[in-house]
This record gives sequence, structure tokens and C-alpha cells, in this order.
Amino acid sequence: MNPKSTVEEIRARFDTDVERFSNLDTGQASSIDAPLNMDLITRAAGTMTPHAKDVMDIGCGAGNYTLKFLQVVPNCNCTLIDLSQPMLDRARERVGAVTSGQITCIQADVRELDLGRERVDVIMGAAVFHHLRTDEEWEQVFRQCFDALRPGGSFWISDLIEHSIPAVQSLMWERYGDYLTGLKDEAYRDHVFNYIAQEDTPRPLMFQIDMLRKVGFREVEILHKNSVFAAFGGVK
Repeated sequence: MNPKSTVEEIRARFDTDVERFSNLDTGQASSIDAPLNMDLITRAAGTMTPHAKDVMDIGCGAGNYTLKFLQVVPNCNCTLIDLSQPMLDRARERVGAVTSGQITCIQADVRELDLGRERVDVIMGAAVFHHLRTDEEWEQVFRQCFDALRPGGSFWISDLIEHSIPAVQSLMWERYGDYLTGLKDEAYRDHVFNYIAQEDTPRPLMFQIDMLRKVGFREVEILHKNSVFAAFGGVK
């Protein structure tokens, strides 16, 4: 088995892919139900914390999720975190145009950051945590997010997932392949499958739900699941 991509290799790919992540209407097209998941997460976060002052977007890309959240809860202070500086530059430009709040951009691997304690009201992470590798990394990052939230704050995730039952995983992967082929063609399907195999280590939805509970979230909620993608979160 080939080793998974390093952080530097993943960063380099995203540095050259800014335009694809800059469409607020389509989101990331290779993700099933990307616009729906983005709408559900940002509305759920805004409903849970309508008076939020501080939002953190981990793996913010070009800023789509923060932009959508600001449509629900305007003028928040925004902490944008991403591996890619070009992504952060685009996110700052786009988010700065729609909020009077302070914008803080951090280029880093979230595993190497101290997110602080009780300093934000909402944390979002879209298509980012599937790059975590070990159980220990998953627990570390989820616990950091719990600690960074103020009481009553919420943590929302939209991501690629896998399934614990091999037959179900095979079925869902076949459905995802059909979706990608319909979106473009078989060559595109193979391209996406190849970089998932090289870069990603998704975990089952229930693994992540259990991890949210383990690190302390008092309530967890699944907003949506379709094939190998899900939107879900927890409330502190």
C-alpha cells in the first residue's frame, strides 16, 4: 500500500485549486449534496447561536461556509484556518467584503494549533477532517474544538465518510462512482477516486458521533447523510 500524501503534498494541491472552491452556489461539486450540506450546517449553527459573535472555520478553503454563515448571523468576528495561503488570501478577500467583524487568518495544520479555550461560539469544518489519520489525532482535534467553544456553542462538520460494514461501503462507493460519472465522465470518477485513495482517511459517521460524545459534547445531531457524505455536529 502506498503511503498517504504528506501535509506538504496536500497543501501544494490546494494552493493551485482556489477557483474550484470559490463558488458559493455549487460548493465542491465532487461532494454529493454540497450546497445542501452547507445550507443545513450554517442554518443549524445560526439557529443554535443566533447571537454569535465569533466563528471559526477550520479548513476554510476560499471561505464558502463562513460566507453562508454570515448570511444567517452577520458581522461576526471570523477565524479562518487553512493549510493553503492562496486559499486564505481568497477567503479573507471574500469574507472581508461582507462583515464588519475582525478577520483572523491562520495558515497551519489544525493538529499543530492551540485553538484556545471558550473563545468562539461556532466552529465549522467542511471536507477537512478526513485528512486526520489516527484515532489519537481525531480525538485530539475534536477535543480542541470542544475546548475552544463557549458553553452553548456548537461544532458542525460536513465531510466524506466511510461505512463499517464492507458490503454497505461497497454499495455506497458504487453509488458515489455513478454520481461522479454522471457529473462529468468515467475519467473524472477515476481522478477523484485516485486522489481520495492517495490523500484521505475518512472514518464512519458513527465513529465521529461517538467521538463528539467522548470529548464532551452534550448533544449531537445528524443533519443529513447521502452515500459517502454527511453533515452533523454537536452542542457544548
